[in-house]
Amino acid sequence: MINRDKIPAELVPILEANLDGETDKYSFPPPVFEAMGGELIEISMEERFLTCRFPVDTSYLNPYGTMQGGMIAAAIDNTIGPLSMLVAKPNFTRHLELKYGKPITPELDYIYVTARFVEQKKRLLYFEAAVANEQGDKLVTAKATHWVFG
Repeated sequence: MINRDKIPAELVPILEANLDGETDKYSFPPPVFEAMGGELIEISMEERFLTCRFPVDTSYLNPYGTMQGGMIAAAIDNTIGPLSMLVAKPNFTRHLELKYGKPITPELDYIYVTARFVEQKKRLLYFEAAVANEQGDKLVTAKATHWVFG
């Protein structure tokens, strides 16, 4: 189900077209996006990018007091995933590769994930993403490949 209260109105017809009118079958934004406290910050369909903000919650910390790598990956996947729904028919993450640069500590309060659609080759979609702090310093980079269903 498309939650029209939580997304810009101009995205609704794009989602309806990409989901072949079956908007009751899919969730946008996804429940896990909302569970992680994700927020849509900026989107450009012309430049095919999406930026989301996620809190650095203390429940996401590893024993060293930094954000656990899997939670960082989840934030990235929760940005690339919604973007993938806006640029293609239903698809799923087939491969996600991360390169961790700097630790993410609770002092940051939030991380900003920007995902970019790179290209589509047949049923494969290619994305790049970067995690940054509020000042724009890159902390993590990622590449993803998605597979378009049937």
